[in-house]
Amino acid sequence: MAAAALACAPLAGCGGSDEPAAEAARAPAAGGGASAECPAMPAPGDSPARQVRGMWITTVGGADWPAGDRSRDEQQERFRRLLDTARAMNFNTVYVQIRPNADAFYASPYEPWSQWITGTQGKDPGWDVLGFMVKEAHERGLEFHAWFNPYRVSRDTDRSKLAASSPARRHPDWVHAYGGGLWYDPGLPQVRDLVTRSVLDVVNRYDIDGVHFDDYFYPYPEDGKDYPDKAAYAAYGKGKSRAAWRRANVDGLVRGLSADIHRAKPWVRFGISPFGVWRNADTDPAGSATRALQSYDDQYADTRRWVREGWLDYVTPQLYWPIGDDRADYRTLVAWWANLVKGTRVQLTIGQAAYRVGEGGPWRDKAELSRHLALNARYPQVRGDVFFSAADVAANRRGFAERLRADHYPRPALLPPAGDGPAPAGTRHVTAEPDASGVRVRWQAVPNAASYAVYRVDGTGPACAPVRADRLLAEVRGGGVVDTGAKPGRTYTYYVTALDRLHHESAPARGVTATTRDG
Repeated sequence: MAAAALACAPLAGCGGSDEPAAEAARAPAAGGGASAECPAMPAPGDSPARQVRGMWITTVGGADWPAGDRSRDEQQERFRRLLDTARAMNFNTVYVQIRPNADAFYASPYEPWSQWITGTQGKDPGWDVLGFMVKEAHERGLEFHAWFNPYRVSRDTDRSKLAASSPARRHPDWVHAYGGGLWYDPGLPQVRDLVTRSVLDVVNRYDIDGVHFDDYFYPYPEDGKDYPDKAAYAAYGKGKSRAAWRRANVDGLVRGLSADIHRAKPWVRFGISPFGVWRNADTDPAGSATRALQSYDDQYADTRRWVREGWLDYVTPQLYWPIGDDRADYRTLVAWWANLVKGTRVQLTIGQAAYRVGEGGPWRDKAELSRHLALNARYPQVRGDVFFSAADVAANRRGFAERLRADHYPRPALLPPAGDGPAPAGTRHVTAEPDASGVRVRWQAVPNAASYAVYRVDGTGPACAPVRADRLLAEVRGGGVVDTGAKPGRTYTYYVTALDRLHHESAPARGVTATTRDG
């Protein structure tokens, strides 16, 4: 579905913040204004209506973006269209691949520019690609999670194609050819250090909301051939079995990065989207009743341990099977993952296979993914869904995306709160004034607020009232928004709350009422 195929949310320009918070703070409180939050009104808190709704934007091979576009203007316009598709779907998060092949979509002190931007690895495109992407996402009220592939170097085994500045070119002993590509060796401390430094560089320099890994740790097994890390095992194995040593290498990276990220910026969340099967029950009684590849044994990724140890803020298993699959039934796996996170602080979201819609069997039905989300609702531990990938959502094959929006995403949703901490103070000096575009709602920025939720009710509402999720108009960054969906000659009341970076929400400010101009 092209972005234009779905109507944009009723906000000015499909954008998030209508104007800078500092300017909005100068707006007069008179004329439909309210100067303080309601003292006795409780903060909304968490609810099942709060959901992660997201999509992955892949850059390896230019799959979703930049998709062959080479000029700066073309690339920027294509990226904006993908974000507008996310907004039109009432999504609230994007997971953007910024280090697909040991390279960078930003000026990295450690690794070369990605070939997928200019066509040549190491060539500077002349603009801040990542800065642009983060800014555009935030302007649309979308969280931006920076997606890194920790160990993949190239999908080609020809090392001469790597940029001269690439650490993989300068340190050939760090790299192995395997499965038609090049991979860093996770068993080498210097490789894990490179990955850590690359991630923290982005955390420290960019206003991202999360760090995201997918399912690539040790590569998927190829034709029964073992990964060629004999030398690293001899140097660092320390008496462990090869499999236990490999798992310890991956565990060490996950545990260490989690601590380092939160030490640098406590509000940046760390999440992983692993292969959907940890272990099969016929291998381990703690596993799922499935017959599939096992991430624990085949990629040395002990995803169950990462959740139980609390090293992750969220986990998004890739459950790319349909309901009723005889090897890995979607129903079985959702129940297994829901049970795993129960009692932990790790949020569970489900990776959904939008790319499979239109294939044979159950995937012929455009409602298959809608049924997945309906099944998820039986498990309170499931806090949302992420779709692979953006181009598939935009294509809307067989109308599946429109079906999802109609069945599950008719209105925007706030993200679930993460971790502990107080909510920010309530908003002040809220005003609502009709103009030619609809109703302009503004407020004064408050300390520790990262965004603001705007709720709308029909008619003249009470000055102080609790807010309801089904009245959410938008979440925006900044100090104002224009409700372009307001109908001529109608009266509306608006309530505004403040949210911090971890989505703790303040009590609502006093409602403000405005009547739109007649058509």
